[in-house]
Amino acid sequence: MALWTRRDKPIAPDDLSTEPDYRFTLANERTFLAWIRTAMTLLAASIVLGEFLRSADGHTNQIALRIISITCVLTATTLALNAYVRWDRVQHAMSRDQPLPRPANLMRITVASLCLIAVICVVVAART
Repeated sequence: MALWTRRDKPIAPDDLSTEPDYRFTLANERTFLAWIRTAMTLLAASIVLGEFLRSADGHTNQIALRIISITCVLTATTLALNAYVRWDRVQHAMSRDQPLPRPANLMRITVASLCLIAVICVVVAART
């Protein structure tokens, strides 16, 4: 299923089942907001790295900071989009009394991006 695809077929208004318990809906929203906060933190980190980029000494440090900053922005964008898709899929499953979808990409994306940033930091630290 593509990232942008919400459902396989259009849903008629009478096809919707009852509203799920509000506690589950609020828990789903809190999870969504936690991932959005993580994305916003990564965006803030990229802004801070952009400021450090102005005062970085040496060509290697500037390239490394730029790569880390771009990685933070791309990760934040991906997390925000995936958080919305995940929220929508869970809400859809709860309203139809179906099993909840498995968490697919959010944690993998976060861990992979942070590992990439850590590797870049280690390489830069080893060169200086």
